[in-house]
Parts: sequence; C-alpha cells; structure tokens
Amino acid sequence: MDDRTSPLGAFLKARRSRLSPDDVGLPRYGDRRRVPGLRREEVALLAGVSAGYYTRLEQGRQGNASPEVLDALARALHLAPAERDHLHALSSTAAHRTRRATAPGCAETVSADLRTLLATMAAHVPALVVGRHNDVLAWNRTGHALLAPHLDFAAPDNPAARPNLSRLVFLDAPTRALYRDWPAKARAVVGNLRILTARNPGDTCLAALVAELSAQSVEFKSLWDAHTVAPCGRDVHALAHPAAGELTVTQQTFDVPKEPGQSLVTFTAEPGSRSAAALEALKSRGRTTNAPVACAPTP
Repeated sequence: MDDRTSPLGAFLKARRSRLSPDDVGLPRYGDRRRVPGLRREEVALLAGVSAGYYTRLEQGRQGNASPEVLDALARALHLAPAERDHLHALSSTAAHRTRRATAPGCAETVSADLRTLLATMAAHVPALVVGRHNDVLAWNRTGHALLAPHLDFAAPDNPAARPNLSRLVFLDAPTRALYRDWPAKARAVVGNLRILTARNPGDTCLAALVAELSAQSVEFKSLWDAHTVAPCGRDVHALAHPAAGELTVTQQTFDVPKEPGQSLVTFTAEPGSRSAAALEALKSRGRTTNAPVACAPTP
C-alpha cells in the first residue's frame, strides 16, 4: 500500500525503518535482515499489540486505531512530540484530530487589520502572512526585501501569481542561494508540508503542490518519501543576501487568530549585531521607496 492510499501505514513503515533492534533494546539473535530497521513483529511486541493487527494497520487493511494504540506505537517507535501528533493526525479516530474544512478553490484573502499590522511592523520587523498552502498572501516592504527582492513586490496581490514558499525553496535559484544551509531549510519545508497535508487530507491544492514538487525536484521527492515531520515555530537561518551580505536571522511563525490556516512569519536579529545592522539597512530602503508599504487588498 503506497503513501497515496495509506499515509498512516507509510509513516509507520518509514519510522520503523530508521530504528534498529539495538536502538530499542531487542536482541538480534545473529540474524540477517532483508530490510533496514525493525520488523513489523518487533514493533508490535514493543507496542503491546498483535503482529497481525500491526501488519493490517501498516498495510491499510485495519480499521482505525484508538488513541491509546497510537500512543503505544509512538513510544515503541521513539517518536518526537511533533511526530506523535502527526501520527494522531493521520488516524481518523484520534481524539485531537485537527481536520479543517477547505474552502472551494485555493484562493485566500488577508484581513484589513492584518495588513495594517504588517505595514506598522515594517519600520521594525520584516514580516509576511503565509496561507494554508504556503502561499505568500502579503508581506511588508522589509519582508520582501529580505526574502525575495528579485520578485515583484505586488505579486501576492494576484492569487494566480502568488509566490509559494515551498516552490521558492526548491525551484527558485535565488532563494536556494539565499540560505547558507539550504538542506536544513529544505527539510523544514518538507516537514511542515507533511503536517499540513495530514491536517487537511482532502485539500486538493496541497496535493497538487506536493505532486508538482515531487515531479520537478528529486531532492523534494527524496525528503517527502522519508516522511520528515517538522512543525514551523522558531528557526535560525544564516543568509547570504544579495544586497545586505551575510546575516543571521531568527524566523518565528505565529498562527493568526480567527484566520484558520494563516500564519504571521517574522524575522529578527540579535540587537547590536552585524545582522541587526543589515536588517536596519533593508528597513531604511523600504521606508524610502515610493511604493506602498503593504499589499493592496485582494478582491
């Protein structure tokens, strides 16, 4: 059963493949293993379920697992908290499943209050609003200057042409060159997409984005198949900016109240550092331009 038909089974298989008997305190008995990682029977033993039950679950032939079974599997597979939450999100009976209804189509809008906040923040903090598909819905002048000065500032105004952060990281050469540790950024992007798709299993726009990136980027496909899970929160990135030079920024992501699926992303630097001075230069450039500071509302 492949990932398209059994995401839960594919995730379980990927996670047991990364563990060895030594990792979980099981004897090897000198046997040769045809595949890396734990056997299904070993995972079942560790989780306290029958081997037949676990096999059916992984193959997509078993009914929904209870939250208690999922927690037992998470412990057996040494899942991190984000991975455990992801496991629950993939199961239709998990008590805290976070499915959200997806509005028809892929277009999203940004509230006037949020645009005002972005404009106000421009004097101090580069920021942008990201939608449920990782599209840039709006950015302030300094956020644009920091992340994508090679793109049209007004691009988020047009839903059909909005920059998508996932596409930029994998398919846009200037964005790839921006990140000193591009592999780490790539893993974070894929890990976040995994979480988004689990929370929104019926979202055809997310599915189309994953299919597009899988077809156009071998690196994305490899990371996607590894079932990396990494929630957005706080990340530190070393950047090689074409105008500001070398700088290090802290990226923080905040859910937007009353706007399900939208996030406010901000970038800051250590006060008094060279990176802070570089950001200040970008802010000054944004304040002196004749262009509007915030994107105009979308129709």
